[in-house]
Amino acid sequence: MKNLVFTLITMLMFSCENIAQVNPSQQAVIDAEPVVVPLKNGQAKAYFASGCFWCVEAVYESVKGVSEVYNGYSGGFTKNPTYELSNTGRTGHAEAVEVIYDPKTVNFETLVDVYFGSQNPTQFNGQGPDRGSQYRSIIFYQNDEQKQIIEEKKSALEKQLGEEVAAEVYPFQKFWMGEDYHQDYERLHPNNGYIRNVSIPRLNRFKRKFPELLKSDH
Repeated sequence: MKNLVFTLITMLMFSCENIAQVNPSQQAVIDAEPVVVPLKNGQAKAYFASGCFWCVEAVYESVKGVSEVYNGYSGGFTKNPTYELSNTGRTGHAEAVEVIYDPKTVNFETLVDVYFGSQNPTQFNGQGPDRGSQYRSIIFYQNDEQKQIIEEKKSALEKQLGEEVAAEVYPFQKFWMGEDYHQDYERLHPNNGYIRNVSIPRLNRFKRKFPELLKSDH
C-alpha cells in the first residue's frame, strides 16, 4: 500500500512539474509564423541568443561582412522588455543580438557556423557562468531556408558530439533594442572584470577556431 501511495504521489508531482513547465505564451511564440526582415541598403539582419549579449556582440563584430551588432532581447512574449525585467526570467526573452551583415560577403550559413562555434553548444539554460532562461541559446529563422540550414547544422553537430545541442530554434518575431549602456560594451569597457575574465577569453577562443572569418583589424 505504501508503495502504491508513493507511486501515485510521484506520478502526480511529475505531472504537475510538466504542466508548470508548459507556458502557453511561450508556445505561441514558438509556433508563430516567422517575420521576414527585408534588406536595407543591401544589408541583411540575423538574430541570435547565446548567453551574455556582450560576449556574442564582440564575436560577431569580429566577422568579415558584419557591419554592426546591437544588443537587446528576443524570443519572449512580453512587450518592451528591459534588462531588469529580462533578468527575472519571467518575460520569456533571452539576451540576443541583431547582426547586420552584407550577404555578398558573409552568408547566413556562415553566421550559423559562427554561432555554434563560439559557445558551449551543449550547455542548457545559460553560457559559462551565466545561468537562467534569459541566457539560454536560441537561434532565430526568418524563412524555411534558414530554418533548414539551422536544423541540419544542429543535427550534424549532435551526431558529431554524441550529445544533445541546447540551442532552441525559434521563428523570428521581434528584436527589442537593449539599453544604450549595453551597446559596444566589450570595446568600451575592456578592463571590466567580467569582460576580462569571460568575454575576452570567449572571443579569443573563437578567433583561434575561425581565423579565416576575421576582419583584418582583428
